[in-house]
Amino acid sequence: STQKPTPSGFQTNVYADARLQEIVRNMRERTEVYKEKLKDPVLSSPEGSPTASPSKKPPPPPKEEKKGEKKEETEAKPEEDHYCDMLCCKFKKTPLKKYTEYLKLPDSIDSYTDHHYIAWLLLVTVAFNWNCWFIPLRFMFPYQTPSNTIYWFVIDILCDICYLCDLLIFQPRVQFIKGGDIISDKVEMKKFYHSSMKFRLDVISVLPFDFLYIFFGFNPAFRANRFLKYNTFFEFNDRLEAVMDKAYIYRVIRTTGYLLFILHINACLYYWTSDYEGLGSTRWVYDGKGNMYLRCYYWAVRTLITIGGLPEPQTLFEIVFQLLNFFLGVFVFSSLIGQMRDVIGAATAGQNYYRSSMDNTVSYMNTYSIPKLVQNRVRTWYEYTWDSQGMLDESELLEQLPTKMQLAIAIDVNFAIVNKVDLFKGCDTQMIYDMLLRLKSIVYLPGDFVCKKGEIGREMYIIKQGEVQVLGGPDGTKVLVTLGAGAVFGEISLLAAGGGNRRTANVVAHGFANLFILDKKTLNEILVHYPDSEKLLMKKAKYLLKQKGKPASAPADQQPRGLAGFFGQKKETPKLFKAMIRLKGKEGLSKLLQLKKVESEKPQAGAEKHSKQEEKKPEQEEKKPVEPAASSAPPAQKQDPNADAKPKRPEVMHRVNTKDSLVISMSPSPTAGEGEILTVEIKEKK
Repeated sequence: STQKPTPSGFQTNVYADARLQEIVRNMRERTEVYKEKLKDPVLSSPEGSPTASPSKKPPPPPKEEKKGEKKEETEAKPEEDHYCDMLCCKFKKTPLKKYTEYLKLPDSIDSYTDHHYIAWLLLVTVAFNWNCWFIPLRFMFPYQTPSNTIYWFVIDILCDICYLCDLLIFQPRVQFIKGGDIISDKVEMKKFYHSSMKFRLDVISVLPFDFLYIFFGFNPAFRANRFLKYNTFFEFNDRLEAVMDKAYIYRVIRTTGYLLFILHINACLYYWTSDYEGLGSTRWVYDGKGNMYLRCYYWAVRTLITIGGLPEPQTLFEIVFQLLNFFLGVFVFSSLIGQMRDVIGAATAGQNYYRSSMDNTVSYMNTYSIPKLVQNRVRTWYEYTWDSQGMLDESELLEQLPTKMQLAIAIDVNFAIVNKVDLFKGCDTQMIYDMLLRLKSIVYLPGDFVCKKGEIGREMYIIKQGEVQVLGGPDGTKVLVTLGAGAVFGEISLLAAGGGNRRTANVVAHGFANLFILDKKTLNEILVHYPDSEKLLMKKAKYLLKQKGKPASAPADQQPRGLAGFFGQKKETPKLFKAMIRLKGKEGLSKLLQLKKVESEKPQAGAEKHSKQEEKKPEQEEKKPVEPAASSAPPAQKQDPNADAKPKRPEVMHRVNTKDSLVISMSPSPTAGEGEILTVEIKEKK
């Protein structure tokens, strides 16, 4: 095929091809940059700008840096605006935005735990009490005059503003419970509040009857609808009692306030009656002398409390009013006194229970003629237990709570102490939580034995408060160690599956000591549900038993007798071999080898027969286990306590150069503390 000639105008393709190749090369470089960026996100993305044609100016690359600088400047500007120069000083002022964020109300309010809501209820309660106390006072007594009406009016407006804010802002945001669920949706909360009786009463309480002042003058009676805000007052009482440590103090104050308010209303009615009859018209009415409010209040107190000594009513109206006062006084005053008694009785219920329990115990001890020393210790225990924890038994109080709440309290109180025990480190956390609910708190008096040497250990002790002393020595009075709060002892007793793990020393309370006790039965019931923790505890038990050894030996009547008493449970070096080595060092070993050589020269049959008998005897003696006390963990090697204190009498070995049978045996020395005797007998061969 013939190649077509290239036209002269087609030479521009060379430039186009060069441009395309350059674009492809730039695209590849750009791809490599983005690949590196994906591998390492921390790296920046310096994208190279393409080469511009001569007719176009390339975009300036430092644009991004300028943008970043502008952002930093905009961020720094608000901080500079927060400062103001005043009197050659620079003061920092909080921006308005932070004030609005601080004052911004939450979308929903938890009325049980939100302290800000309780503070708001306090403000509304103050406004409610202002209306309750001063509206009757201004209506009955001539304290509101044209000269001071403006002040009363301003305070009334402030109270109304509190009512309106509570109605429009706070109450529609209060959460409520529906079907066990806490509803916090804005629409649902608003619907619930608008459908309640409280909303209707709140609306009526803010109706502006004050506009009637224009037609009838400033009469406080037009504000009587403000009394309908009583639901907020009682809600504040409930919420405040829930957050107070000693709520009975507020109950006493509140009950006293009820009594004073009733006397206040009675004083206002008495002045109104006196004004209706005419001041000073009879001996019974107020004569208009002195402080009108104090005089009327004094009369109300004497009437409601039925003290007597008052002037007799003269007219029919006065007689009816006085009779109603007496009936009302007897009913109200007796009710308030009964309520006051209940409040004080509830505050001292625990103290009364403590006194009654102590009195019953003392009466029981006197009936059975218990010694005075024991009675005094019992009284001391009652007094210290009550003073230290405010109750005799903590479990009785916690039993009323659900299990989850009991666990939450136990974790806060006891988890830090139990978590320090090395034995339980690494165990399942839920197992430790279950164990916290089973701990029993016991108070020991000074000098009380927590445990005694030789007792069977069935529980573990954790010191919650106070100190205990571990006693030892020949007479058992030497203080070996003093354990303080957080220390643990007796933990090996929990892990002796077969029981019989005996205490190795006496433990005495040094001063008053409050201990937690966990018994073996409770621990086994818990470990049934946690097999992994049980395996871990068994491993730790074996290690602890190896470290500490067997806590105590068995009683004398239970110890194995004979040669078995001189061998431990562990397989160890035969005592015969030890005795030969202790005889004279190398000489004893050489004598043993000579004896074996003599035995080897005997006839083969007799040698085998006698050697089997001789080998069976020590093996049977070694296989006999010593059972001083059953234990789930392998006991430590038993050692003679007098082995190091007194040197043993060297064993004597007689050597006879004959071909008769040689019998070697060990027997205890008849003298105490002398150790063992090696006996060698030679028997003639039959």
